[in-house]
Formats: sequence, structure tokens, C-alpha cells
Amino acid sequence: LQNVRIDPNSISFSMWKDIPVPFYMSVHFFEVLNPKEVLQGAKPVVNQRGPYVYREFRYKTNITFHDNDTVSFLEYRQLFFQPHLSNGTEEEYIVVPNILMMGAAVMMENLPNFVKILLSGALAGLKQEAFMNRTVGEIMWGYEDPLIDAINMIVPGLIPFKGKFGLFVQLNNSDSGLFTVNTGVKDISRVHMVDSWNGLKKVNYWRSNQCNMINGTSGEMWPPFMAPTSLEFYSPDACRSMTLVYERSGKFKGVPTYRFVAPKTLFANGTDYPPNEGFCPCMQSGIQNISTCRLNAPMFISHPHFYNADPALVNAVEGLHPSKDQHSLFLDVHPMTGIPMNCSIKLQLNLYIKRVSGIIQTGKIKPVVLPLLWFAESGAIEGSVLTQFYNNLVLIPTLLDYLQYIFLGLSVPLIISAAVLMARGQRASTEKSPCRPAAQHQPPSSETTPLLHDAGTLSQGDAEA
Repeated sequence: LQNVRIDPNSISFSMWKDIPVPFYMSVHFFEVLNPKEVLQGAKPVVNQRGPYVYREFRYKTNITFHDNDTVSFLEYRQLFFQPHLSNGTEEEYIVVPNILMMGAAVMMENLPNFVKILLSGALAGLKQEAFMNRTVGEIMWGYEDPLIDAINMIVPGLIPFKGKFGLFVQLNNSDSGLFTVNTGVKDISRVHMVDSWNGLKKVNYWRSNQCNMINGTSGEMWPPFMAPTSLEFYSPDACRSMTLVYERSGKFKGVPTYRFVAPKTLFANGTDYPPNEGFCPCMQSGIQNISTCRLNAPMFISHPHFYNADPALVNAVEGLHPSKDQHSLFLDVHPMTGIPMNCSIKLQLNLYIKRVSGIIQTGKIKPVVLPLLWFAESGAIEGSVLTQFYNNLVLIPTLLDYLQYIFLGLSVPLIISAAVLMARGQRASTEKSPCRPAAQHQPPSSETTPLLHDAGTLSQGDAEA
């Protein structure tokens, strides 16, 4: 138990501080094959491109221990493109929705008509269209777009940032917020449980206290002696706590594990699953509106290819093929220590697009939740770390169990032998006991009878014998 606490003297501390597990992020884009037809009201047809694979390094800084059995830290991520693992390069062009323009159009839908006409004129002057042809690197890590300044000039603060725009621009070389978690020194059952995030005990993105709660751990480790029920963690990327449920027991390279997966209710709407009402306004089940924590942009998260979602979402876009084997997320955790052995967290980013009156660039686009990309963050313990883990937590305890039975097996013959010897000793004592009374009939000693005969002197009876 001492080795799973967050303590500089524990075995697992260095593993917690600088995660030795090789993580990879694989990104798949959805290229729109018929952008002109979509503008005329046709169903979007998409083709999955990729994966574009990145090696992910995680490390913690600003580690500060507190007197109340907690520790604070910032965790950074660094991503490096892996050409040999990828199906394509970052220089490849892909046709996707113009995220800034289409997002701003939906955000301005309820503004006065003259404001939308003004924006439409600015878009025309900047030659902005509903779909754009950009490189993978630009979509991921950002590109300069004069549209940012133009939108902020027309509607100040609508897009509260400057510089490059990219879907992952804030992911690389950045932290996920200040986590404060329990160390488990005083209470091992609380180790890794989040005490606060960015100083908050709960967030304020959602419409109910339950949905705003920060539950579970930071998603790296869990308290030991896990029950086969569920686990929770707070995800800054999803702006919410998530609960995974136990699916089955198994083994990862000889190490016993519990597999936890996403329940179908994870992204269900408030109608199908009332506790999720706080995440609304909702659309179909299977997608979650994250606009309140993403600058009010009409963004949604889901499982890849709308796996476990309302079939209407899949049918609205041609080219999607949801599959449990390829698109479900899972965590394989060693239940005794709460340490993940193998994991793959998969999420999809979607943009809600539609025709907006007054903005001619939106054409006749029918309302649709259009997938942009999906990504998987995967990692598994391997190499020397796996060997050490297996030896300390599987092999040695197993050997100790075997030795226990061996010692028990050896002790049985010894006990039997001891019992036999004791029985024999008691039998021998019993056989000698009738001679003892005869000795009591010897003539009693007197003052004239010596107690000890001279060794060389025999009585008359002795001599006759």
C-alpha cells in the first residue's frame, strides 16, 4: 500500500511524476467529398483519412505537497509526429468545413439581420467559403486567418482570441489545468482522488450541480482494491466528469485486470437519461453539446462514427461505419493497485452546420452534425516497467502462495511422524509399568540393613540364585 501512495519515497512516485508508458495519439479526419452538393442541400459524403500518429510525452511540473494530504501539479503534453506509423503526412490537403466561418454563422443566427448581412459582406471580401481546403498540419496546429479580426470587429468578443486558429493548437506544449489530488498518505482509499481543479471544487459550465461536479481522479491512476463496478475521472478536454462501467475481468500480458468501458448513457440526452439533462440543450442521444466550454461554438463530442448514438446521426452522413471493436473506448486496470495497464480513450469532434438566413455563404445547407475528426489516445505498460510490475505484483505473490502450500504439504508428514513417535513412546511406557509394584515388596530398610550393598558382597539369596 505504501508503494501506491503519492510519496517521493514510494516506488510508484517516479512513474506518477514522469509517466513511462509510451502514449500515442492517432487522428482520423473526415474529408467532405461533395462540398458543392452539401451547399445545395445534399447529404454530406465523407471519407476517413489517416491515421496521423503522434508520440505523446507527459510530465508533471510545479509539484507542491500540502498539509491536508494533497498535492498540486501541472501536467504537460508534448506531441511529435510519427511518419512511419502514419498513413499520410501533415502536408496533405483535406476538404473540411470552414470551422470558424460556419461556427460563427450559427452563433450569430439570432442576431439582427443587418449584423448578419454585414458579416456576409465581410466574408465575401475575404473570399471565405463554407468549406476549406487545408493541410493536416494547419487544421491541427493552426493557421493565420483574417476572419478572426473581421468577426471581432463586427461582433466584439464573439471569438475571444487572437493569432492562429487550430483544433489542437492549445493541446501541444500546454497543461491541462492545475490539479490538486489526494496523496493517500493518511487515507489510502482517497489516493489520486481530485480535491480541486484550477482551484475549483466544481465547474460552472453546465445547468445542474450534478453535471458540474468534479468526481474521481485525474484519469491516470485510481485507489487500490478496486471493485468490479465503475470508475470516475475528470476530463478537462470534455469539461466534465466521466463514469466508466465494469465490463469483464481479464489479463494483460499475465497481469490480472478489470476492463471498464463507456456506458451507453455517457452521451445520452436528457430525455433518454434524465441525469444528463444538465448537459443540455441536447439534440439526439449519443452526442454532447460542449459549446458552453468551447467559446459557445456549436461543437459536439461523441464516440467515433457516432458509435452508440441515435441512428439518425449516422444516417444523416454517408460514409460512417460505427463499430465496437474500432470505436469503443476502454481502460484495463490492475484492481489491486489501481494502475492502468492498457487503455484507449477515443472521442470525436463534430460541428453543427446549417443554413443561416442573411449569411449567403451558408447556401442551402441542411442542419447536420458533421464529424470533423476523431482521435484515440492509447498507451500500454511494456518493457522493463511491465517486467518489474509483473515480478512484484504477480510472480512473487504467486510464488509465496505456492510456498505456503509446499510448507503446508511438508508439515503434514512431520506432524504425522511426531504423532507416531509419541504413540510409540506411550506404548513403551505402558509395557514397563507392571514391574514397578514388585519393587515395592522389598524388605523395608532398617538401621541394621544397609541401603546399598557392597559391590563385592552378595546375600545368601543372591548367591543361591
